[in-house]
Amino acid sequence: MKLGTLKSSSRDGKLVVVSKDNKKWTSAEQIAPNLRTAVENWTEVQPKLKELYKKLNLGQAPAQDVKEKEFLSPLPRTFQWIDGSTFIQHIKLVRKSRKAPLPETLTTIPLVYQGAGDSFLAPTEDIPQSSFSNGTDFEGEVAVVVDDVPMGVSIQDAHKHIILFLLVNDVSLRAIALEELKRGFGFLQSKPSSAFAPFAVTQEELGDSWKEGRIHLPLLVNFNGEFFGKAHAGEMHFNFAELISHCAKTRKLAAGTIIGSGTVSNEDPAKGSSCLVEKRTLEKIQTGSAQQAFMKEAHHIEIKMLDKKGQDIFGAISQKVKAI
Repeated sequence: MKLGTLKSSSRDGKLVVVSKDNKKWTSAEQIAPNLRTAVENWTEVQPKLKELYKKLNLGQAPAQDVKEKEFLSPLPRTFQWIDGSTFIQHIKLVRKSRKAPLPETLTTIPLVYQGAGDSFLAPTEDIPQSSFSNGTDFEGEVAVVVDDVPMGVSIQDAHKHIILFLLVNDVSLRAIALEELKRGFGFLQSKPSSAFAPFAVTQEELGDSWKEGRIHLPLLVNFNGEFFGKAHAGEMHFNFAELISHCAKTRKLAAGTIIGSGTVSNEDPAKGSSCLVEKRTLEKIQTGSAQQAFMKEAHHIEIKMLDKKGQDIFGAISQKVKAI
């Protein structure tokens, strides 16, 4: 099942069901006014949404053409956005870029930070920047949406609470991040609003690519119209069940919480990268200096993921940077 959120007069937008081929949508407002309401009442509404999805794909529901510029991020806002860093290669490269040691618990305890979930950018919305000295970067990720997760949930049970999957551009301001890390109290200004691909999908849309708590597909990243990366998302060190259990160790997680994988990253250099800082660090290692600039006015980032048959799963994140 594929769900999306159309722009409307509401901050939470209007819930629609999207066809498997991403070409048509039909309103689901009669079931739930928006996706935030739907995920908070998932047990009740999921069968109704699934039936509507079936009818849409059979041509038995009123439908309109999908225009991705009319879509918000599936959850335009939510109560909690937690981002992990589960790809070891990314951690190694980012730490090397700022000459920081690797954590002793690198392979045993997930790294996570709690971001702001009050306002996400739309998938085709410009990335606003007040200064290009901030080191504007994109970060391509995969993420899950959970229902109500009890405190202390086990790794074995955590996967049962995943209800939807998303693609993310977790925008980062690298220069500000360095200063915030020096102060030792976490990210805030260096993590402006993220954006999500237009369609949230259920597990069935991933087929056998969802296994071992990971999405076993490449994340396709183009920067300024050119290939930038195709790192494989299946190479997460910690899987999503482990992330959920870690985040819920001392408190429950509310329905609608989004948990990100962190930047998708592989050791094979032929796979490219999913963020600029990785490429800059690799250039420093190879040549002694970074050639890749951070994002500037009108720079364009596109992030998407195809299934094994070449079908676009989530729609595309397609954003330009805009000075404000």
